[in-house]
Amino acid sequence: MKLETASPPAPVSLPRISRAHVADTVEYLNSQVPAEAAEFVDRLPLDWAVEVLDQPTFEWASEMLEILSPDKAVALLEGMSTDRAADVLRWVDEEVRARLQARLSPEARGAIEHLLTYPEDTAGGLMTTEFVTVPASWTVQQTLDHIRLVERTRETIYAIYVLDPVTRRLLHIVTLRRLISGEPGAPIASVAQPYAPITTTPFASSEDVARLIAKYDLLAIPVVDSTGHLIGICTFDDVIDAMIEDQTEDVQRMGGMEAIDEPYMQISFAEMIKKRAGWLCILFVSEMFTASAMQVFSDELERAIVLALFVPLVMSSGGNSGSQATSLIIRALALHQVRLRDWFRVALREIPTGMTLGAILGVLGMIRIMVWQGLGLFDYGPHWQLLAMTIASALVGIVTFGSLAGSMLPFILKRAGFDPASASAPFVATLVDVTGLIIYFSVAYLFLKGTIL
Repeated sequence: MKLETASPPAPVSLPRISRAHVADTVEYLNSQVPAEAAEFVDRLPLDWAVEVLDQPTFEWASEMLEILSPDKAVALLEGMSTDRAADVLRWVDEEVRARLQARLSPEARGAIEHLLTYPEDTAGGLMTTEFVTVPASWTVQQTLDHIRLVERTRETIYAIYVLDPVTRRLLHIVTLRRLISGEPGAPIASVAQPYAPITTTPFASSEDVARLIAKYDLLAIPVVDSTGHLIGICTFDDVIDAMIEDQTEDVQRMGGMEAIDEPYMQISFAEMIKKRAGWLCILFVSEMFTASAMQVFSDELERAIVLALFVPLVMSSGGNSGSQATSLIIRALALHQVRLRDWFRVALREIPTGMTLGAILGVLGMIRIMVWQGLGLFDYGPHWQLLAMTIASALVGIVTFGSLAGSMLPFILKRAGFDPASASAPFVATLVDVTGLIIYFSVAYLFLKGTIL
């Protein structure tokens, strides 16, 4: 799919951009169309071009591999870190990907194909296979000498992974700081961390990996298979990139639309409509139930038109409280602060919370009616005190229901196998609108029967 910006900036000369940080270079290239970005990268020295494509923020990497000559594309893939190369190839046209992979060196092809077997949002999809391992029989000096030899071929050296000399299973982890401070002749195991290695599995979700990195304050976490053999490491920067992408998708879903995987200014008009129209149609159809509810109470509205003045007030209050509860629970579920089995405890918290919040809003609503009536700004009729009590009581019921419904909906969706983020604020608001009207007019009937009803 061809993506274009509305008005690309004026071309920047190679000497000028050569003085820029790689992040600034990537920002400039992202503002170009893929063909122009590919032409620019083609003029760069190979090591610099590799550094540009290695940046996760570079948006045209996959398109560029399809545009560049096969020789240049293969050279770039060979120079890139294997996890980044796998991420980029994942979105390349299938035919082009097969041709490029066939021309890679056996070592690079094997590593990339192995990474492509894992889902993108798992530890296996995030990990890199470029790390430093040494046998447990080595000394600190031997390890330092080895690092000097292989440093340029490794993506990062946050730690050294010590393996059993016979079984090749992971035994210890040595941080770079402890390695440098160790005695040269001491065994490498003597400067290893005193506890068992913190590891993850290749099919662990990116959220689980992020939690482990945050909990144990790690720069990288080793990924081991079922037999305890080290197959890769997930670095904190790759995890951060994955979490930003996941959170962006969640925010978009909570806004009532499908997640988009391209920057806002680069997504096509047709794709934008496709991503937004579906949810809008669903919400529109849902709001028809609100109109139906209004029709049911049309007689009450005719007899007491003053009730219609407060319909937006009570409906929005319920929707807002529901959206608050939904946002809190979605985040709590994502951070594992609550689990599915905690739904009843959450309900017990949200009911009194909703009642208290509703009472606060109810008092504000009563004060508003009293002030307007007292100052002569509006005449609510001889029964304005009962009307004030009606609004206050309705707000307590509607806000309580909104908080309860908003907190329970993520649990229901997660139990059904859906993303809890789909319990978007607009969806909750629509749900509460219908029930809010029923609560409102039911309370009005109880308080105002025999007076204005």
